[in-house]
Amino acid sequence: YLMYTSGSTGQPKGVAVARGPIARHCRGIIELYELAPRSRELHFMSFAFDGAQERWLSVLLSGGSLVIRDDSLWTPEQTLEVLHRHAVTVACFPPAYLQQMAEVAERLGNPPAVEVYCFGGDAVPEASFEQVKRALRPQRLVNGYGPTETVVTPLLWRAEVSETCDAAYAPIGRGVAGRGLYVLDADLNPLPVGVSGELYLGGECLARGYHQRPGMSAERFIPDPFEAGGRMYRTGDL
Repeated sequence: YLMYTSGSTGQPKGVAVARGPIARHCRGIIELYELAPRSRELHFMSFAFDGAQERWLSVLLSGGSLVIRDDSLWTPEQTLEVLHRHAVTVACFPPAYLQQMAEVAERLGNPPAVEVYCFGGDAVPEASFEQVKRALRPQRLVNGYGPTETVVTPLLWRAEVSETCDAAYAPIGRGVAGRGLYVLDADLNPLPVGVSGELYLGGECLARGYHQRPGMSAERFIPDPFEAGGRMYRTGDL
């Protein structure tokens, strides 16, 4: 697929993703979320968002089913009612919206029997994480991180309901589907734990590059010095 993103520049650019990387990524997602034929997911995201490709493909590849949201704006109360009515087991939301749902559920009681809530795109404060656990009572929560160029969510943190953040914000977790993760200095040297550096992502699950922008592709997708013949993506994130 070809997904347009503006990132931090504000200038739209097409990110080209081949079948192999998204297929391998979805296999990793199915395993991490424990998706199966009994899974039923509320598809809440716009299909113009790269995260949507991960969600609908993974659920259907696992034999599960989708409940697809219409184009109207749902209140948290409406969303909770749909989760109840369709016996949804998996649902993904922006963090701020998920917190609003938790506030409503805490006030009304009787949360839906959703097993897994996932969120991503923004940092999630520990207090919000705890409120979601307390009010919505899922079996587990998943926090995702990733630029479009690294194929949706290359990093995921899966937390059982008994776990805590132990940090000011929910962690972004570990690599999915064999991705390499590096924190490097300006000369691409690995940095020790606790030292700030730029995050680079490697492995087979990277986009091909930017559509018809070879110069920009060469600048951001660089040779991986830690894997012969490999590539890694310069995220720009510290």
